Amino acid sequence: MKKTTYLLAFGALAFTACQKEPALQQVVTPAPAKETLTLTLQASDYAELPTSNYAHTSLEFNDAADAQSSIATILNAEYGSLVANNSTAAVTYTQGPAQFTVADSVIADDSYTLTSSDYLLLPGNKYTDFSVAQLLEWLPYKFPNPANNTLKLITWTIYPASTSPVMPYSFLYTNGAWRAIYTVQPSQYTALGLGKYDEFTTAYASEMPQTLGALVGLDVTVMDTIKKNDIIYVSYNYYESSSADYQRVQPLEYNGTNFTVPTSFPVTINFLKTNGTWAYVQPLPVITVTITVKDPIADPIIEKAGFGTTTQISDLTSYGDFDSSWTAANLDGAFKAVLTAEVTTPKTGYDYDVVFPLYTGGSDVNTTYVFQWSGTAWVAQQ
Repeated sequence: MKKTTYLLAFGALAFTACQKEPALQQVVTPAPAKETLTLTLQASDYAELPTSNYAHTSLEFNDAADAQSSIATILNAEYGSLVANNSTAAVTYTQGPAQFTVADSVIADDSYTLTSSDYLLLPGNKYTDFSVAQLLEWLPYKFPNPANNTLKLITWTIYPASTSPVMPYSFLYTNGAWRAIYTVQPSQYTALGLGKYDEFTTAYASEMPQTLGALVGLDVTVMDTIKKNDIIYVSYNYYESSSADYQRVQPLEYNGTNFTVPTSFPVTINFLKTNGTWAYVQPLPVITVTITVKDPIADPIIEKAGFGTTTQISDLTSYGDFDSSWTAANLDGAFKAVLTAEVTTPKTGYDYDVVFPLYTGGSDVNTTYVFQWSGTAWVAQQ
């Protein structure tokens, strides 16, 4: 990560026998400036972390929560006083493979079936069935202090009843929260010829990731939504012997084609400095508004709004693009008029990306201006 150092220049003072000593001038340290930083962590940056932090030596983070808190520590150490409040930093770090040991993977210990009284632990609930979302809300009341990577195989009456028959689902507590994770179903064991006991055996030990990846890859409920580099946790029953029957979890990474054992890959996250301290911020959701060539909706709005010269408006309606003669202020005003007309219920906390054709170098280039709704007006972000 490149560091910035401010150097103070001191002028030399000349003295002679017949001159009075001139008054010393006060040297003023420049105030820190607001910055927009784009950084990739190097070994020297990870060295800013305490030695008790595993990333100090591994030079990568195993999960997003660790990265968010640790990178803030790095930024506060390296850019704590050199940049002003409201500075931003887009920081790229190395995401290591998901590695964890399930706190207790013996299936007899992990399994739990809700009783009638269990349902009443959820405040305000008076029914003896739960949706998956309600079950996630209920888990902290039943298991208030779980160890990290605790696995629970839960059987309960699911609502609505048409969702699924009563059957166990897997829930994993990791990085401070419960999450519902993928569970290998009886029909999938049956498809592999394991339907008698619904479990894998030691015969599959050397190929578990490949076998589980193939099963998940055939599940349309997963494939319809998964994206490249997504990590999915797969819960499965693994039988070694009558005294060693486990429920285990295998992390898998989707590489765009297949599921594989996770590997390291770069991730970029955002930070904001407020009140003198750097902290992680989630990126704002984006809504895109596209102005097309000879746009039958946007062009009349811009023309009526009065932004741009007569020649610029004439070229816009004739060619459907903007050229370099448009000032940033006129483009801002024109696009605010379009947003006002086209976005009838704008949302605060969103970036509205206006994509428009800008005539550059003999051709149209899609260019983006960003706006946010303040609650009362559109505010340009460029």
